[in-house]
Amino acid sequence: MENHEAAAVAGDGVLDFSRMSLNTFSADSIRGERKKETRLLYLNYNRLSSLHPSVSLFCNLELLDISSNDLSTICDGITRLTKLRTLIAKNNRLDEFSLPKDFGSLQLEVLNFSGNRFQEIPLQCTKLLRLQSLSLGGNRLKSIPAEIENLVSLELLYLGGNLISAIPPEVANLPYLTYLVLCDNHIQSVPPQLTRLHSLRSLSLHNNLLTYLPREILSLVHLQELSLRGNPLVVRFVKEMTYDPPSLLELAGRTIKSRNIPYFPCDLPSNLLHYLDLASKCPNPKCAGVYFDSCVRQIKFVDFCGKYRLPLMHYLCSPECTSPCSSNPQSDAESEDESSVPADRLQRVLLG
Repeated sequence: MENHEAAAVAGDGVLDFSRMSLNTFSADSIRGERKKETRLLYLNYNRLSSLHPSVSLFCNLELLDISSNDLSTICDGITRLTKLRTLIAKNNRLDEFSLPKDFGSLQLEVLNFSGNRFQEIPLQCTKLLRLQSLSLGGNRLKSIPAEIENLVSLELLYLGGNLISAIPPEVANLPYLTYLVLCDNHIQSVPPQLTRLHSLRSLSLHNNLLTYLPREILSLVHLQELSLRGNPLVVRFVKEMTYDPPSLLELAGRTIKSRNIPYFPCDLPSNLLHYLDLASKCPNPKCAGVYFDSCVRQIKFVDFCGKYRLPLMHYLCSPECTSPCSSNPQSDAESEDESSVPADRLQRVLLG
């Protein structure tokens, strides 16, 4: 170990031990002054099977790169690195049981666990309140925990190349999220709550199982890139949907609302007043109807940038409702939304 420091590429605050075929590494081989000065430590592309607890002796460490080793655990010593802001540990053998219990106490801003064996996002990671970038691509994740909403500083969330089947609505509670990468998963739908991601600039959903998008996606006014290639994006399934006839309660409510029949709190019980307040207007401009619980879901194609048509979910009050929406993407030229979407709304829509 005496030769480690001499062999390392050293600079101002930097120790680079990458690509040295190291099987072990201990900070005990580094002079005390050098340990105190080191801000960036590179141990990537070695053969390390464990991270020695002495790593905690690098008291001023800000970046630690332990990528492309053979690590299956991360030692408790890392939790004593109070100035650590960036941890890169991609391409190892880490899973949800590999992290120390107090990992969430770190003040990390960037965390990269891509290319490991995580089947779940460790809950310790959802306690990193200063985290701005989280990458867990190329793992075995099957879901995104609701606790993801705790990462209120997150700007980039990279979860591509996993087995995720659904996007939890809690993702929409990340106020600064700018880049959301969920490509190469098994996602079948996009929750309409994502419209609350006012900071979102890029949404990568290519190579999933999407057949439509919620029409609320039009509210993402700052979105500059939407990647959808490799998705079915078909409307065949719409013809197979069943329509449950409205109940007598709904029929009565529709009549009251569509005919503007006046009613007052003294006329109806509170539960019926609340029910009437839940009426949704049929989006077809040729129809003045409303609906409550019973509606027909169809696909409406909306033109973006004069080049691409995005299939958006569209709700109608009944099967008989004549609508500009059509399952034929060439027959909806009169759609009211096409003229209302600015040409620069999406700078890049990637469908092919």
